[in-house]
Amino acid sequence: MSVRSCPRPFVAIAIVVASVLLLAGGPAAAQAPRFVPPVEAPISDPYRPPTTPYGPGNRGIEYSTTLGTDVRAAAEGVVAFAGVIANERYVSIDHQGGIRTTYSYLEAIEVAVGQRVAQGEAVGTAGTRLHFGARRFGQYIDPASLFENTTVHRARLIPVAGVPWT
Repeated sequence: MSVRSCPRPFVAIAIVVASVLLLAGGPAAAQAPRFVPPVEAPISDPYRPPTTPYGPGNRGIEYSTTLGTDVRAAAEGVVAFAGVIANERYVSIDHQGGIRTTYSYLEAIEVAVGQRVAQGEAVGTAGTRLHFGARRFGQYIDPASLFENTTVHRARLIPVAGVPWT
């Protein structure tokens, strides 16, 4: 049966399903793993999205760590990068669901590119701070939104005139 001979509702449904799968990264990518914080340390600077693509902000969570603190994989995945950029040590891990986490300003790296890591496995040790970033399909997201116990605040719409809806 060609697309021309298909009933219009069928074509519309097929297009919607294909679009959803494409946006979600396909059936395998739809299920993102559960994440845990990479260190037990106080947050010194939370995620602050920039107002423009190159504007100021914090594209991750900054932890105040002590030198030598173990930095652990927030979820299972495969090491995509482990190396030095501008004299700083970084590790990036690809996870299911199109998510990549990055661990920055490490004192030491304990993993290699292509290595599969389990959640909680050491990827390195921290310096006096750790920057933990996350991207979903290349777009920066608040890493705290990946953690199970994160409170989600939903917008509440209020009409211009009248009583707010409940």
